[in-house]
Amino acid sequence: MPIEFLGMAAGNDATETTPATTTAFDPAYAAHIATIHEDNNWDHVLFAYNSATQDPAVHAAWVAAKTEKIQLRLAHRPNVSHPTFAAKSFLTLDHIAQGRVTVHFITGGSQADQAKEGDFLSKDERYRRTQEYMQIVRRVWEGGEPFDWDGEFYQFTNFASDLQPFDAKRPGVSFGGSSDAAWSVGAAEADIYALFGEPLADAAQQQLQILARAAELGRTDPLRWQIAFRPIVAATDELAWEKAHSILGVLQSRRAKGEVIDKVRHYTDKPEAAGTQRLLAAAERADHHDRALWTAIAKAGRGGGGSATALVGSYETVAQALLDYYEMGFEIFGLRGYDFVPDAVEFGTHVIPALKAEVARREAGVTPAELRERQAKARERALARQPGENSSSTAV
Repeated sequence: MPIEFLGMAAGNDATETTPATTTAFDPAYAAHIATIHEDNNWDHVLFAYNSATQDPAVHAAWVAAKTEKIQLRLAHRPNVSHPTFAAKSFLTLDHIAQGRVTVHFITGGSQADQAKEGDFLSKDERYRRTQEYMQIVRRVWEGGEPFDWDGEFYQFTNFASDLQPFDAKRPGVSFGGSSDAAWSVGAAEADIYALFGEPLADAAQQQLQILARAAELGRTDPLRWQIAFRPIVAATDELAWEKAHSILGVLQSRRAKGEVIDKVRHYTDKPEAAGTQRLLAAAERADHHDRALWTAIAKAGRGGGGSATALVGSYETVAQALLDYYEMGFEIFGLRGYDFVPDAVEFGTHVIPALKAEVARREAGVTPAELRERQAKARERALARQPGENSSSTAV
């Protein structure tokens, strides 16, 4: 199980702490940040989606033409197109990228943002639609004879695509969510299940819920696991915490001024998304969890969703924290800093190579069955850990 790293394929240089110096979508910057990741040991870049920003599929096609090996993770919301059209679009992009595409299907965690593009379904309805949508897309990718579909949300007759997956290998399917409905859909349909950055015990609980649903469905294909954090690293723990508190100060200042830091996930009462609720619940329990997880930043941003929890520490400390999650089966880490280019270079230079070497060492001669057993034991240890146990002693 190799360890992999997913960065952000940003279209401009704005972050929660710094305003943009580029246009809303700057093609030159988009190509530059993707190349930075490709040249600094990252494996994937994510093309995110919300109602107000650039089309991620066009963005990804531009980056595909400017890069050679970086994997492209394309976020897609089912409400914006018909699944037969989307299936062909994904295949077209995958041919441009020569087999580098994985599609991340987003059900939507903000009713208001969904409504901006004409989607007024309830949350449970959206999850049922996402599952049906994913099933149709995968059926199109299988090729073969034209087929009909008569489902809850989609109906069509005699459809077939002349375009088939590049090199006879279909694009990957990624999915995320932290509700009962999400667990069931992801267990049935996803190749990769993506979670937000929770404490080890909370992440293990979600894994067990999803694995239980997969077992009930009789699934035999193994799920791949992904988890997302905001890494704040430096040469020493002390320097990393200085950086972390500087970032926190900016977020708190913006919030005190009444600024909306995350327009999509902003809330004034209880957030809608179950994943956001879980992150904020962890933040209410403590600011620091496990080896290096810091949740104060989730509260300060008043967004809480997405990658809103940080791993703070020296290169070695954060590497060890990521290995704790790797031991539970997480093999893809979604990571983005607060200053995209220098943070991607720093992490790619000082952390990724060491982690890949350590994982290769740990996996040498280990069979898949032994690896699964080791992961199960790591989850048991995480669930048995008391709150606050093994927390960072350098946090200030």
